[in-house]
Amino acid sequence: MDYNLCNPKTVENLLKKYGFSFSKALGQNFLIDDEVCPRMADELCADEKTAVIEIGPGIGVLTKELCRVAGRVIAIELDTRLYPVLEETLSDCNNFELVEGDALKLDLNKLIEEKLCGYESIKVCANLPYYITSPLIIKLLEDRLPISEIVVMVQKEAAQRLCAEMGTRNSGAVTAAVKYYGESEVLFEVGRESFMPSPKVDSAVIKITLNGEHTYDVEDEKKLFSLIRAAFAQRRKTLVNSVSATLNIPKSDIISALDSLSLDESIRAEKLTMEDFVDLSKILF
Repeated sequence: MDYNLCNPKTVENLLKKYGFSFSKALGQNFLIDDEVCPRMADELCADEKTAVIEIGPGIGVLTKELCRVAGRVIAIELDTRLYPVLEETLSDCNNFELVEGDALKLDLNKLIEEKLCGYESIKVCANLPYYITSPLIIKLLEDRLPISEIVVMVQKEAAQRLCAEMGTRNSGAVTAAVKYYGESEVLFEVGRESFMPSPKVDSAVIKITLNGEHTYDVEDEKKLFSLIRAAFAQRRKTLVNSVSATLNIPKSDIISALDSLSLDESIRAEKLTMEDFVDLSKILF
């Protein structure tokens, strides 16, 4: 059966049928703007040789569009209450498979190996719950998955941070992770009125294109990112104070390292470039 999943009345009736109520804890806001999901799917530039992993399909509004453009779609859903809803709304999508579980805990490399072997390109597309945006994107990057692209909708403020330039005020630890593994850009903004129920903030769709190979000369990535997380752990403090307090490194060692890189000892993390962090990591560790 073909549903208009962007029609609020249709959505209300469907959810009522299955006794579903929105969970604030899971950050559930379903898209009801019929222009957003087709545009997200088209941004993937997918074809029959492309497999897409979706995280949090909700009632399947984006999933239907992904099934339209890709050869195979695997959707990971944590909320078991949505399984019968998805079974009904996606009954005509033969290239769709639902995977039960928490994307933050699943072994995604194993999932790809078992279910998506043979596809020329694997991409990720999702309307992400705000509360898992940073940890999930970092997981997707640090797990070194064989994916080429990530297209996700996130809170507008998160989008600005994910796509910020290193060395600017909007940059943070997650910015560094994105810049280390690839390039990011804001594709378009989505107003809060495009969701049901309507959230208190606007959203934006971003694209992260992965490098696929090492851009920086780094011997120990874990130590590099422990330094970056420590530097941004206390944003209002200087890098020296934040790193010293978080990693228990003597301030004199950090000051000496900064000096050797011609960086002021009063500098804050947001002022460092990715190259600065890489060089600082080599000296400190």
